[in-house]
Amino acid sequence: MNKNNYVAIMAGGIGSRFWPASRVHRPKQFLDILGVGKSLIQLTCERFLKLCPKENIFIVTNAIYKDLVKEHLPYLTDNQILCEPSRNNTAPCVAYTAFKLQSLNPNANFVVAPSDHVILDEATFVKTVQKGLNFVEMNEALLTLGISPTRPDTGYGYIKFDKAVEEGVHLVDRFTEKPDLATAQSFVDSGNYLWNAGIFIWNVQSVLNAFETLTPDIFNILGAEKEHYNTANEQAYIDRVYPTTPSISIDYALMEKAKNVYTIPSEFGWSDLGTWGSLHAETPQDDHQNVIKGKNVMALDSNNCLVRVPNEKLVVLKDLEDYIIVDEGDVLLIYPKSKEQEIKTVTGQIKTEKGDVFL
Repeated sequence: MNKNNYVAIMAGGIGSRFWPASRVHRPKQFLDILGVGKSLIQLTCERFLKLCPKENIFIVTNAIYKDLVKEHLPYLTDNQILCEPSRNNTAPCVAYTAFKLQSLNPNANFVVAPSDHVILDEATFVKTVQKGLNFVEMNEALLTLGISPTRPDTGYGYIKFDKAVEEGVHLVDRFTEKPDLATAQSFVDSGNYLWNAGIFIWNVQSVLNAFETLTPDIFNILGAEKEHYNTANEQAYIDRVYPTTPSISIDYALMEKAKNVYTIPSEFGWSDLGTWGSLHAETPQDDHQNVIKGKNVMALDSNNCLVRVPNEKLVVLKDLEDYIIVDEGDVLLIYPKSKEQEIKTVTGQIKTEKGDVFL
């Protein structure tokens, strides 16, 4: 393994589209959402152990989840858990990680990846990421993994790629965020668009150069007192300055502005597992296209449903088509799967009418 390779796993989100299973106090990355006996963050970390030693894996999370990270990944040290004092989107957390890794190793190459994705073909994934790490080690490049689209999905961002600069690595022409259905279909038909997987690879100096040039406010705020990184003063410094950074995604802050953006068109059985519908699609189904998590469920003349209920509860369904049914004890969700994008909005309505107790 290359000692200069690192991984930063982003694990600070709430996962509101997976409500009511995903809650503020235990979001989806800490759940065994696939029913395999391991949480999503555990599966993600194990996947990257094939690319670098555990000492080179860092978790970027909200401060309230530090104990959960230690519970799920007890082999990581406190210095490997970066605690954000506020939710300022992905650009500040990437910059924070870059400054910290630069302090540890000025030659670091690192992967930034979400903690809650599903990768079915891990061997191909590892090979693809290694190709990316090799590329950014030799080139000042901001690289993103693009997924070959299998359908005109309007929930994903799209990457238009251009000519290959070496085998398997292409220049990026532009990004398009969540197009309408007709536009998404035209992208898929064209053959030169990819889904944006939100998995990035770069050298630490390359990404800091990009921040300094394209988003200097983040660079100046987090880099003003670099001597604090990897010391006992780091958390106090971050607690003081991090909340003053702009809240902006890494896509808007860097990737859509930079000229040195590249992608690797990839196929390794990827899903961002962003919604109950994506879990339904990625989970083995019965003869009626139902996914049932619960030992006492009778689904009578019901099709294409996702059911997640306690094992001790008897549940009888009749004539349901394309529904999500999730029973978490204090909350029962019954919602059309075709309208699942509304669930995030519903949680906002619940907060207004019921407060935080059910969130």
